[in-house]
Amino acid sequence: QVQLVESGGGLAQPGGSLRLSCAASGFSFSSFAMSWVRQAPGKGLEWVSGIESDASDIYYTDSVKGRFTISRDNAKNTLYLQMSSLNAEDTALYYCARVLVARGYVMDYWGKGTLVTVSL
Repeated sequence: QVQLVESGGGLAQPGGSLRLSCAASGFSFSSFAMSWVRQAPGKGLEWVSGIESDASDIYYTDSVKGRFTISRDNAKNTLYLQMSSLNAEDTALYYCARVLVARGYVMDYWGKGTLVTVSL
């Protein structure tokens, strides 16, 4: 069965960095686009970044452009999000999600999330 397990969250200082990982199993990882989505405390879901199956196309929401880098290692079935220049507004539960391109970019499987807290 499909499993997505995020890791790498924790406490970071403003201006600091964190690297999130998402370990995928139960499906052909290299055949699927993937996304990162986050949810700040008390807020709704916000799509953060997406990457095509072969990393040929990469997208970011405006608020993280220039600070976050999405990548993937298909040989390791792992998705990454390198986050730099963190600020308090980046505090959120970060999810990775599988993307079904042929079904209209539906995100059909999600991990449980990893919490990122940016604070002094």
